[in-house]
Amino acid sequence: MTHRLFTRSLLAATLLASAPLCARQHDDAYASVARLRQRMDDGTLSSQALTQQFLARIRRIDQSGPALHAVLETNPDALEIAAALDARRGETHGLLYGIPVLLKDNIDTGDREQTTAGSLALTAAPAPRDATVAARLRAAGAVILGKTNLSEWANFRSSHASSGWSGAGGQTKNPYALDRNPCGSSAGSAAAVAAGLATVAIGTETDGSIICPASMNGIVGIKPTLGLVSRAGIVPISHNQDTAGPMARDVADAAALLTAIAGSDPRDPSTANADRHATDYTKFLDPDGLKGKRVGVVRELAGNEPNADRVLDAAIATMKAQGAIIVDPVQLPHLKELGDPEMTVMLYDFKHDINAYLATRSGLAVHTLADLIAFDKAHAAQEMPWFGQELFEQAEAKGPLTDKAYLDARAKAKRLAGPKGIDAALKSQHLDALLAPSWGPAFMTDPVLGDHIVSGDPTIGGVSQPAAVAGYPSITVPAGWAHGLPVGIVFFGARWSEPTLISIAYGFEQHTHAWQPPRFLDTVGGQPVSPGH
Repeated sequence: MTHRLFTRSLLAATLLASAPLCARQHDDAYASVARLRQRMDDGTLSSQALTQQFLARIRRIDQSGPALHAVLETNPDALEIAAALDARRGETHGLLYGIPVLLKDNIDTGDREQTTAGSLALTAAPAPRDATVAARLRAAGAVILGKTNLSEWANFRSSHASSGWSGAGGQTKNPYALDRNPCGSSAGSAAAVAAGLATVAIGTETDGSIICPASMNGIVGIKPTLGLVSRAGIVPISHNQDTAGPMARDVADAAALLTAIAGSDPRDPSTANADRHATDYTKFLDPDGLKGKRVGVVRELAGNEPNADRVLDAAIATMKAQGAIIVDPVQLPHLKELGDPEMTVMLYDFKHDINAYLATRSGLAVHTLADLIAFDKAHAAQEMPWFGQELFEQAEAKGPLTDKAYLDARAKAKRLAGPKGIDAALKSQHLDALLAPSWGPAFMTDPVLGDHIVSGDPTIGGVSQPAAVAGYPSITVPAGWAHGLPVGIVFFGARWSEPTLISIAYGFEQHTHAWQPPRFLDTVGGQPVSPGH
């Protein structure tokens, strides 16, 4: 017998002998936060063992086998951190204690990990300190497992980009069908959670970057109220819309994660009122959360994709059966007027905000947006093989934040999306929340032509836009399937209405249980791609 055959035979025997353990580890990969904490409390699982399982799974699924490219980097200190947490097992701890968490790679960590926003321009030196989100997770006892891939610069470099692609990490794949797109920009966070590479993850959103990838990867995503979660230490696009938020396989895990990261932070003035609203969001996990709730259907945000409409209508039927009062349709005013002022604000904000962020990073060769533009041109083969940087160039051409064009656009966007938009729609029918489909099933990845998100009226930016521009919360939950691809619905509402949205979403989830693990098919209706060894 050759050495290679002997090795294969030994490996096969080892796998057979350890089959029950492998099954248990598979269960751990998809277990909830509460289940994992229960196992840690009763001594049948340690944080170090769980962390090791996820690191092995990342090697088998993300770096080989299906090769999702969802994780840019694992934390070299993760096992040591988990062991230290295990040593304090007898103490009283919160829900996230010992739970591995992945962070989108635009969130600073003051450790040996990089923070790149997917760009090779930021790979020279790590960030000097934790983002407040990262610091809060550490304080809650979570294990920062690593950094996830993303649409480079959170999808604000070119309007022709392929979501989930970055110069630093390549193209993230959708774990349900590998030739399909994970959507962006929090592509890696969503794909990793769906694939069981971590229990939960943090994403960020300016407009759609939590809601879309969560939906197309079949998981839950919460885009919080602007100012509930600190943005300090997060690579920015726009301080008028940016926020971090939870990504998880169920509403309970997302609520636990939001509880850990919400709160006021002197490093981010927008969070001055956060402590007045931040709470233990797991208190709102009511199985009867739909009963008596008035939910309005925004049909103007539907009608673009038949699979999404079918899932939406089935979801409405479920909600009615569980006691929700459905108002269908509800008009959301000014939907067609948000796009232009939103883009104007983002272009101005990006130039100002990215220059301010780069000033906090030492050891880099880039210090301004102009430097980033020059870097991409000098490294075009690696950074611009498929699409350019016209949004960078448009932002660089903008003036200061005192320009009248900026101030007028910001005031118009906030007014039309918030008081004259969502608030007016809610008040008109005495509603608790608004409802729409979270896009449709995942589109094919196309690096040449970019994303192929189905849209109807081109003057309507998308289902995420009203809440994103207003700075109001939204939550997407899995609702159904189309040709083996997940389809979600999104609830959104007034400022600080996270408790209501979580209650509604949890009530829906508990009567549908739509989530299913991915099979890593090579294409829709195709064959599974086996994990590597």
